[in-house]
Amino acid sequence: MIETQNPAKRIDVYLVPLGTRYELYCEVPDTSDHHEVPEAESGVFRRLYHRFRHVLATVQDERRTKKLAAASAKKKGFSGWIARLRDRMIRWIAESIAEQRLLWHLRGEDGALLHHPDDLDGARAIEIARQFLKRDADRHLFWLIVDGIILILTGVGAIIPGPNLLAYYFTFRSVGHFLSWRGARNGLVGIQWETSSSAPLTALRDVPSMTPPVRAARVREVAGHLRLERLAAFVERTAVRSA
Repeated sequence: MIETQNPAKRIDVYLVPLGTRYELYCEVPDTSDHHEVPEAESGVFRRLYHRFRHVLATVQDERRTKKLAAASAKKKGFSGWIARLRDRMIRWIAESIAEQRLLWHLRGEDGALLHHPDDLDGARAIEIARQFLKRDADRHLFWLIVDGIILILTGVGAIIPGPNLLAYYFTFRSVGHFLSWRGARNGLVGIQWETSSSAPLTALRDVPSMTPPVRAARVREVAGHLRLERLAAFVERTAVRSA
């Protein structure tokens, strides 16, 4: 494995082969999600960041304790409908956190080690990663503008107090897209990329065409070798859902 001068600031990124396409993946502790949002300088943005952090903390806590289904199932009528709607929103946010975690963490990194299949050249692997980052930067900037306009027009992030569903939703989307855009941009212009070939990653190339039991066993084997606890869920979410 290649060493850098400042390994503490280097993030491990995996270029996962899924048939003829690739996906970028990283794995970081849940606890770091609450500390990666910087303090804003102005009052409006400070309130948005604080609300965003509160949403993250709520999602992580309820995901760990698995209270969603049990709590909403006990409620009937209008309050039960609101509870179930909130539960669905929390689950959607949890999925979004998983999908955007890499970009959020790229914001504060100086270097990254790109692990790629050993049947792929390192230079080509970086090229593919940069294509993903460019696509993500453009996409998140577009949705940042759209959701930011909606947030400003409705004022939900600034004037509605408490755990309001609209405030949760639009604040999370706006701030999340902003952090993702910043991370993608830093990955393109600020991070020094290095590469490391990985034979276990190559073993994932055929998983989309495998039967579920064989696929699950293959992914578990690779995840164990790479010590990636959430890799199986990532493969199911990306490869299988889009198959």
